[in-house]
Amino acid sequence: MNKERIILGIDPGTTIMGYGIVKQNNTNLDLISLGVIMLNKYENQALKLKKIFEKTLFLIDEYHPDEMAIEAPFYGKNVQSMLKLGRAQGVAMASALYRSLPIFEYSPKKIKQSITGNGNASKEQVAAMLVSLLSIKEMPSKLDATDGLAAAVCHYFQKNPEENAKSYSGWSQFINKNPGKIVG
Repeated sequence: MNKERIILGIDPGTTIMGYGIVKQNNTNLDLISLGVIMLNKYENQALKLKKIFEKTLFLIDEYHPDEMAIEAPFYGKNVQSMLKLGRAQGVAMASALYRSLPIFEYSPKKIKQSITGNGNASKEQVAAMLVSLLSIKEMPSKLDATDGLAAAVCHYFQKNPEENAKSYSGWSQFINKNPGKIVG
């Protein structure tokens, strides 16, 4: 594996969006950046989505990732929360598609499994493993940051990501792979 690539990981959310950026150089993995985008100061849902789009575009333009890994929404009992989370994920994906950045989608269970070996691991266990794996000096105050980082590291661990994740490199490919999501 003689490869160098930068991976942007996103943990979508409408209150806090976490992100992590790693650089793979052959088999070495180095942390470039991680953090959160605080969205709770915006009252309007549409404004939050606009900020997610803009901030994700900023990260893409700033760090020039080769691929984006994003946590897929999981089934929840609160339909309104799921709708908001799905919109946040869709907007982050749209910003990557806008920059022709390939997207790889992973379930929360898959991400936890690849980082800790346990698909039911807690956020704290995932964070602790990432701190150890990437020699992070200080645990971030918001675990959403390590959740975004976990998506990027999960993608790094995949030998053939096209087989293990949903992948889209443009709108037409997304539409072709998701005909049931198109309302017309």
